[in-house]
Amino acid sequence: MWEWSKITIVKGDITKQKADVIVNAANVSLLGGGGVDGAIHKAAGAELLKECKKFHGCPTGEARVTKGYNLNAKYIVHTPGPIWRGGFFDEQNLLRKSYINSLKKAIELKAKSIAFPSISTGGHKFPLDMASEIALATISEVLSKEENEIENVYIVCKSEDTFDQYEKSKKKMAG
Repeated sequence: MWEWSKITIVKGDITKQKADVIVNAANVSLLGGGGVDGAIHKAAGAELLKECKKFHGCPTGEARVTKGYNLNAKYIVHTPGPIWRGGFFDEQNLLRKSYINSLKKAIELKAKSIAFPSISTGGHKFPLDMASEIALATISEVLSKEENEIENVYIVCKSEDTFDQYEKSKKKMAG
């Protein structure tokens, strides 16, 4: 059973999204970087880096929680997504784990809303069509199986191309 009613695809800047939890497509160091990770660190402020240093990194597919600081969120869930290396290194499963573990953290926090970027599709070069289907299927599956208070899941797409691909994948999967 797919859970589509709670998933909204939006075009915009994840650092401006209002949600209980914002997911950061982090690098494994959790110390900021480029893309979404750098933007979230910049928008959240210097305190975020201080808190992230306590974790001493995070393996790909796992997740860590910090305060939201200057974002419109109570919490940030940091998850390093996989770097695409041709699909030969379990990248699809690792991406799925990034979404599952992020949602589990949000559920533990009793979040009512969570905002995801398109994990791994920027600098990590994960193919967007495949990544969007993994994201939508995984989110839907977790929401339909896990006891949770989540009412709204936002997939925040920075570009028009990303937004269009998520919409196309959602229509295809919702059938």
